[in-house]
Amino acid sequence: MALSRVCWARAALWGSAVTPGPHVTRKLQLVRCGLAWGAPRYLFPRQLLIQHFWTPKQQIDFLDIYHALRKRSHPEILCYLEKVIPLVSDAGLRGHMTELCTKIQHGTHPAVHDILALRECFSNHPLGMKQLHALQMKALSRAMLLTPYLPSFLLRHRLKTHTIVIHQLDRALAKLGIGQLTPQEVKSACYLRGLNSTHIAEERCRAWLGEWLQISCSLKEAELSLLLHNVVLLSVNYTGTGR
Repeated sequence: MALSRVCWARAALWGSAVTPGPHVTRKLQLVRCGLAWGAPRYLFPRQLLIQHFWTPKQQIDFLDIYHALRKRSHPEILCYLEKVIPLVSDAGLRGHMTELCTKIQHGTHPAVHDILALRECFSNHPLGMKQLHALQMKALSRAMLLTPYLPSFLLRHRLKTHTIVIHQLDRALAKLGIGQLTPQEVKSACYLRGLNSTHIAEERCRAWLGEWLQISCSLKEAELSLLLHNVVLLSVNYTGTGR
């Protein structure tokens, strides 16, 4: 049983970390057309070959491209969080949310306790999974490399499903232990969760993944909207040189 859990966790790391959704495929169709106009030819294998056949340089280049696509949604997601602060009924939580948004906007990587302090805000109105606005769900879908071109109820269902899967995977990884992962597995796990790990040292990736797991394993299913937003909150200001 333990071995099967380990195998499942590692299969999920490799199978999900760099699989783009239909939205990404459509976004990148211009590359095919661009070849006729002299676009860089090293992009073409990304359309035809699975990751296993990418060269090391292609892997870095292509993952950078995918991350650039999801990074475009970060300002929109953070702006939405700022806009809903007045809708938070508890004054203390409003203060925590304001402080967190200010830290992130000023380039500070938030501490785990800064994020966990807001779990109540993400369990019900205005940021619970059932209360998310359509525009925020579209932005979060782009941050997850999922198509945003679906009705709201489908966007909500798919975001919830993906977040539950990540949450279950996090619990499996916590039991396995980050120290049991290979360097590539660590980087893949970080990339799946929103961090562009291609340019970050392994030990920094392990530290970031530890922070992610600490947050994830502290959350109940009703609070998973916070884990979904954590794709942006925990990754946007993280660097390879420390806080």
